[in-house]
Formats: sequence, C-alpha cells, structure tokens
Amino acid sequence: MDMALVASRPGGPEVMEWCALETGEPGPGEALVRHTAIGVNFIDVYNRTGLYPWAEDTMIPGAEAAGVVEAIGAGVEGLKVGDRVAYVLKFGAYRERRVLAADRLVVLPDGVSDDLAASVMLKGLTAQYLVTSSYAVKAGDTVLVHAAAGGVGLILGQWLKALGARAIGTAGSAEKVALALQHGYSDVINYREENFAEKVMELTGGEGCEVVYDSVGKDTWRGSISCLKPFGMFANFGQSSGMIEDFKLSDLASGSKAACRPVLFDYVAKRSDLEARAADLFDKLVSGAVKADVVASVPLKDAGKAHKALEGRKTTGATILKP
Repeated sequence: MDMALVASRPGGPEVMEWCALETGEPGPGEALVRHTAIGVNFIDVYNRTGLYPWAEDTMIPGAEAAGVVEAIGAGVEGLKVGDRVAYVLKFGAYRERRVLAADRLVVLPDGVSDDLAASVMLKGLTAQYLVTSSYAVKAGDTVLVHAAAGGVGLILGQWLKALGARAIGTAGSAEKVALALQHGYSDVINYREENFAEKVMELTGGEGCEVVYDSVGKDTWRGSISCLKPFGMFANFGQSSGMIEDFKLSDLASGSKAACRPVLFDYVAKRSDLEARAADLFDKLVSGAVKADVVASVPLKDAGKAHKALEGRKTTGATILKP
C-alpha cells in the first residue's frame, strides 16, 4: 500500500485526506514510478475546488512529478527500470507511487535534477508553448506577462530575454517586483500601486505590446487587451483571480486584435510533441539560458499548506512536495 492525498468532494484544502491506496503493477504499455518530487500548481487548486469538473467521485490532485521507474509492463520501449523520469498530466500526482502510461514519461538528462524537473514540467512546458506556438515571439517584440514573479512568470522572463524580446511584467509587491527584475524583465509594474495598462503604454511610448500572457484572468483581461498593438495577441492561460466574464469578440475589434485560450495538454498530446517540447525546455535549463529555482519544499502530506499559500498569492517561484 502507498499513501496519497485524496479529495472525496470539491472544496478547500481540508478536503484532501491522507489515505492508503493499492498501487498495483504496470500493465501493457505502462510503467510504475516511485515519486521523488511533485510540483504544485494552480491547476491543482482548480481541480480540488471543482472549477474543473471531476470525471469520478474522488480525485487526486497533482499535474507534474518526477521519480524513478520501478517496473515496466509489456511492450514498453525506450524506458528501463532505474531511469529518472518526469511527466505532466491533468491530475493524480499527489501520491507516493503511480502506474501510468509509459508514453507520457520523459527521461531526465543528467543536468536536470528530480526536484527541478518536478517544478518545471508544467510551468516550463507552458512557457515553451506560449512563446513558440500561442504566439511565436521574435527578437524585438514587446511582451507583457502577468504574475511575473510566479512559477511560469519567472521562466517566461528569462526565455523572452533569450529570444531577444523585451519582457514587461506585473507583480503585487516590491519584493516580487525585485525578484522578477532579476529574471529577465526590463520593467516590472506593481499593479497594487499603478494602473498596469496605463504604465505599459507609457513604457512603450504609446505603442503597446505584440502579445500579453495572462494567467490572472478576471481582474486583468480588459487591461491586457488595451495594452496590445494592432493585430496583437491576448493569450489567456489561467484564471487565478477568477474566470473571465462578459468577454465579447467585439472587445477585439479595435486594432483587429486576437485572443486564444491555450491549454498545455493539447500541445503535448502527441508523443512527438511532448518529446520535442521537453527537449527544448531541458536544453534551456542545461545551458543556463533559463534557471528555475525551487523556492519551497513541503512534505506531501502537508500539501494543503502549499495550496493556501498559492491561493493567497504568497508564493514566488516554484513549490514542490516531497513524498
């Protein structure tokens, strides 16, 4: 038997209960992984609260993890017992061991630790598809990133700088502003003290941005769209302040702007895409172009504390859970 955090109903952090579960053995095409580190992300909160509907009566949160392969089922290729691996899935990682489809696992290179991998599979792959696919950032572009001191935001700032783009960020405290400025941003706006949309237009001489990457949602979307240049892209990939309400296509009409609501799992649904995007991410990490620090480590059993900190916007960078 292995231990896991299981939610029996949607709700607050207290609905996650520490339970013993039978893990089982891998079947054809599957692998058994012993987790060594598990990431914490807003999607875990969205799942726990029921914002994203459950497929079953109970739910185990957790979208990213790293670990060691302990057994493989029939027909599995390119993977062996003892390999260090990582994955990103919609849920199910808040447990000590797990059986899952082997084609969802990527083998970790020597320069990427288990803790680092568990902190960047979701956040790093999100940054990767945002800058390459939701909008293909090019040198000279001006980009606005909300929550610049968060897990995705700190990676985006560095990635954008490496691409030769100008990254402008928003953050909610002087400490977070300072942290973001250390991670590739040319300017960071404290949205609690200034109107970010007005400040962006001031910083850009009235021109605005080619793209806005917005994971905040309800509180920021109108300002985000107003920051765009003509033909600019509003990429909304999260809703930490709540779901966007009252959006109309006509909101994009001034300047012939565009909007998208990308989801990571669509960008890595094919094995070939998962491998290519993970390889790009790992290359950035190993080369040092992107650095991702694990800021906090919490015992898996205490994941509720990590959720409260995340929901209260009290975190910077990445938090991981240790089984």
